[in-house]
Amino acid sequence: MKKTNLKMTIAALGGMAALSVFVFSCATVERTVVSPPMIPGAKYVGTETCAPCHEKEVRDFKLAAHARVTIPDPKNKREGQGCESCHGPGSLHVEAGGERGKFIINPNKNPEACYQCHLDKQAEFNLQYHHPVREGKMSCVNCHNPHGSDLKLAKGKHIGRLNENCSQCHREQARPHVFEHPAMREGCTACHNVHGSINRKMLAQRDNNLCLKCHAQASTAPTGFGGALHIGNTASFAHATRVRQGTCFSAGCHTAIHGSNVNPHLRY
Repeated sequence: MKKTNLKMTIAALGGMAALSVFVFSCATVERTVVSPPMIPGAKYVGTETCAPCHEKEVRDFKLAAHARVTIPDPKNKREGQGCESCHGPGSLHVEAGGERGKFIINPNKNPEACYQCHLDKQAEFNLQYHHPVREGKMSCVNCHNPHGSDLKLAKGKHIGRLNENCSQCHREQARPHVFEHPAMREGCTACHNVHGSINRKMLAQRDNNLCLKCHAQASTAPTGFGGALHIGNTASFAHATRVRQGTCFSAGCHTAIHGSNVNPHLRY
């Protein structure tokens, strides 16, 4: 399959059967996915047909990454692109007068539609610690806007959007603090695997190596905040005994890991 910078193409391997396997590519990205969403008896009608009823979604969708997904349909001799690449062919939905939930797939109700492409995220949701998507307590759209233009945002705004999504539920961790943990500026994903992890709290790593990703250099200042564990640095507090008691945030030291209002060393 030829790669293109203009669109992602989903090519059928062995027909459009339910268990078929597909591959799409976008520039240097190649991903194997299962069969795209199909609705028995329905045909592709095009995004322009959806626009009269879903004007806002169609307008915003033009800047979304999902807008570049295309599904060839040799049987009906028409490609499914845009809305129908995730919601399935829409002819029966249109004939039913656009009735909500009628002859259309809604990823908000069932993440299986998202898993067709995002198989890696489905695997992460099966890890020991994960957001409760698998249990049906939330869905992908609680955190992601599939119609939005998140990927077009500048880096700073994109990180802000990530933290904003997390703060909907994790308000205490995301609220402003007098003494801020600078890692919060990098986004929650600097420390957490947000879909799932083998570590508690969905941490990317379970030990001090999580902190050492940023605090890898010993500080030269006697009370420097930006340094590492200061092991062997006699000018600072000796951390060697603390390290054996647990991680930086569980050994009784930097317990206010997201930020503190009373202590610059992130202690309650």
